[in-house]
Amino acid sequence: PNVDEYMLAGFLRKKKVELVKCITLTKERFGYDIHVPADADFVIEGYVDPADELIWEGPFGDHTGYYSLADWYPKFHITCITHRKDAIYPSTIVGIPPQEDAWIGKATERIFIAPIKMTMLPEMVDMELPIEGVFHNLTIARIEKEFAGHGQKVMNAMWGAGQMMFNKMLVVTSGDTDIHHYGNVARLLSKHVDPIQDIYLSQGPADVLDHSCSKFAFGGKMFLD
Repeated sequence: PNVDEYMLAGFLRKKKVELVKCITLTKERFGYDIHVPADADFVIEGYVDPADELIWEGPFGDHTGYYSLADWYPKFHITCITHRKDAIYPSTIVGIPPQEDAWIGKATERIFIAPIKMTMLPEMVDMELPIEGVFHNLTIARIEKEFAGHGQKVMNAMWGAGQMMFNKMLVVTSGDTDIHHYGNVARLLSKHVDPIQDIYLSQGPADVLDHSCSKFAFGGKMFLD
């Protein structure tokens, strides 16, 4: 959140995104010009009118492998569709994981370790979001431990950061454990975790798609130090 999407695209591409004005979403009609990438395969222009009645839509099959229930959603009015002559419509199929989006999640995990270290957690050595955990449900982090309670410091930072607030289970390790080998992680936890001292339970925001929550978008969290 609060990150410009075109700035993020430029970061990933290592060059700025060339933008052009939309055809119908103009200053004359809406009070300001909206810009889109010049090399986009498809551009669907339109608007949402807050005064419109909501429409009943769904259910949808989601990346968790479960259906999200039907609900009321805003109506989108399409004003224009343009595309390249050789356009390709990119899409992913979601369903019982792992699906295509699992590998997008793994790429995101690798890309954002460096920014996390630079901006929030310099002690971060590595991070693993297991595909079996369906993105942020389960996170394993390895840090350079420097003081007592360092794991809790990382816990608070990660649960308070953007989409990571939806994390349900967080494991923080130190040393040279290969966190991408789950057998090593299980062995480490079995040897060193004292359930009384090293497991912390909390509550907080949860993914709206999380079917295990007893309340909508709110549920329990577990931290293993």
